[in-house]
Parts: sequence; C-alpha cells; structure tokens
Amino acid sequence: MSRLFPSLRDRLDGNARRAVEVYTRELPEYREVTREARARAAMLDFAVLLRRREVELGADDAPFTEADLAMLRAFGAERGARGVSLAAQRRVLGLHSVLTLREVQEAAGPNDVDHVMHMLGWLSVQGAVAQHAYTEGFVAGQRRFLPVAARVRRLAGELLADGPAAAALAEGLGMPLPAAFLVTVLRVTGPPLPATPGRGDATVDALLKHHPRTPMTWHEPDLFAALLPVRADVPVVDDVDDPAEGPELAAAERRALRLADDFARLTGRPCSAGGTPGRPGRLAQAVRLAARISRVAPAEAVPRRLYAVRDVFVELGTTQVPQVERWLRDLGSRLATGPDLVATLDAFYRHDMNRLKTALALHIHPRTLDYRLRRVRELVGMEAGSTQGVRTLSAVVAAMSAGRWSPDPPPAGRP
Repeated sequence: MSRLFPSLRDRLDGNARRAVEVYTRELPEYREVTREARARAAMLDFAVLLRRREVELGADDAPFTEADLAMLRAFGAERGARGVSLAAQRRVLGLHSVLTLREVQEAAGPNDVDHVMHMLGWLSVQGAVAQHAYTEGFVAGQRRFLPVAARVRRLAGELLADGPAAAALAEGLGMPLPAAFLVTVLRVTGPPLPATPGRGDATVDALLKHHPRTPMTWHEPDLFAALLPVRADVPVVDDVDDPAEGPELAAAERRALRLADDFARLTGRPCSAGGTPGRPGRLAQAVRLAARISRVAPAEAVPRRLYAVRDVFVELGTTQVPQVERWLRDLGSRLATGPDLVATLDAFYRHDMNRLKTALALHIHPRTLDYRLRRVRELVGMEAGSTQGVRTLSAVVAAMSAGRWSPDPPPAGRP
C-alpha cells in the first residue's frame, strides 16, 4: 500500500522550514526580508500552506482552485511590493521546483512508483499554473513599489534574457508583446559614463517621453538596448536574424534612428547603432548579434544609419580572425600618415566612388581628391577604386571609424 501522500503530510513542517532556510541562504534579498520576524513567520506559513494544498490536490488529481490562485497572487504581490528583484523571484521559483521534487523523492517508498509518477504528472501541469499566478501577483506588487522607468527596464531585461516573466511584465505595463521586435543596440564611445545612482532609470525615463511603449535598458556599461515593436510579423532567418525588407521593418528602423538621435543628444556622446530583428523568446540571440554589429559600426555624433548584418558582414568576419585584424590595422597605420586619407576614403565610399560628389562633400577640388587617392595607392599598394581596394580599404575605414583600434605608427623606414 502506498504511503507517499501520508508521508508528505507528515513532513510538511520540516520541508517548509528547510525551504525557507534554502531561500534565505541562496538569495540575499530573501535573507534581508526575513530579518523581520513577522515576515519570516509569514514566509514559513505560506510554505506550509502551499505544500499542504499540493498534497491534497495532487492526491485527488484536482487543479488549484480560484481561492488557491488568489492566495498565490497575494503572496507574490507582497514580494513584489517589498522590492524583491525579478531575478530573485525567478530564482525562488526554480528553487521551489527543485525542492518539491526532492520532497517527493524523500517521501516515496519502494511501493510508491505509480503514485510518484502520478504526483510528478500533476506537478508538471499545476506547478506551471501556480508559478503563473505567483508571477502575476509579483508584477502587480511591483507596480506599487517601482516607478515606470524601472519596470520598463526590467521588462527589457527579461525579454533580452528570454525570461518567462516577460509576458506578465508587459501586461502590467500595458505593452502587449508583438510578433517581432527590432532589437537596437547603441554603443557609446569615449570615456566611460559616470556610474551615478539612478542613471539607468533617468535615461529610460527621458526617452520614454518621446518613445512610449518601447522596452529599453542599459545592456552593458557602454551598450544601451531598445526593442522597437514591429507591427507585423517579419520573416526572421534562423541563424542570421536578418529578414527580408518590408515596410513594417523599415518603419521600425526609422523609429530606431529617431531614438538613437535622442539618445546621442541625451548622453552627449558619439554612438554607433546596430540592429537586428528577433521574436520574443529568441531575443538573447538577437541582442548578442546587434551588440556585435554596434561594435564594428561607425560611431557618429548623431547616428545617420542603423547598421545591420548586410552592412558590416565583412567587419564582423575580420574580428574573428586575428591575423586579418592585424593586417588591416597595419594598413590603417600607413593611411594615418597621409593627409586626411581615412576621412577621404570614408567619403569616397559613402558616395559610391563618385569623384565630384566626394570632392564636394569634402570641400576640396577634384584634383586634390585625385592626389589623395594616388597617395593611398603609394602607401598601401592598391587602388582605392579597384575590386581589391574596395573590399580591403572599406574594411579598414569602417574599423577606424568605429574606433575599434587606433593605428600604430609605422616601423622606422616604412613610408
């Protein structure tokens, strides 16, 4: 005869105490909360009650009732209102799942195989229902504790981490998740920005005034990530996440450039903009690619273009091969000895190698342009307008414009 469910009932108090001890040991935020005796007692009572309901309902193969779910939402709301972070909330749900499985294993006897399988099947379904209710309450509690900018940052962080709470956070902010986002990463150049308290929330708060319903956050100290909703489903290629062109994506790119303009003016720093589309649930891959694009894209006082894979695939490739990187850097060092040769080549390629348009953009005579291009050939041994020159020197110019490296002075004796 099976003893699984009676054994679980007998162990309720001990299992609940162990759970609270694990939470406080593993999670500093929970340890801080339980310094207050009343809060620790409430946490223990909840742990006992939850386990009792799991045993009762699991034995009868019954779902959580509305009263049960309301209880879960209420406790989640209490945690959110206390300022517990989303990461800690996600971690405590994971710990509860692990501890529950351990408790079932410890209570099981040699004749309990069928009941153990039954309980595990019940937990796989009802555990997800309980976690959803708890998360809903947690998000509702956060609304009372956190300003909008902080909640937007948490939503962006959860989306970019492909976290399970993204939908609940989005719903709480009134930002329904679209089929796809244009993930945009803005890289700030120059000295590190001061790490002042509240800088992240202040940046997001300022940008939300002109770019509402846009999840955004500081992704790294020099990288700011924004997720521009794409208003129609965009085909996304599995490995590259670079979709076919379309009006909806083009509209998102225009919004991303306006946001980049506001961001550059707000920070007062040149920045580069990289973007790629991605779907919710796969945005961690997209933000990594957008960050790589931003690191090889040219930095500008006001970004004029949102760079995609198709624009910088050569530069992305060269960063993976150190020997190629060193070769290009050597060419850059030679060009740095000439009169404005890097800026000249940059304008030359941006104007599709049209002499008159390039000269006009540089405010120089076409003959001066010709002299500079001859000097390029003398220094690096290739014509700027040749196939080899376009492929090679455009990569050099892009790397130097992006600030990826500063050219070394050429060795003595080299022209």
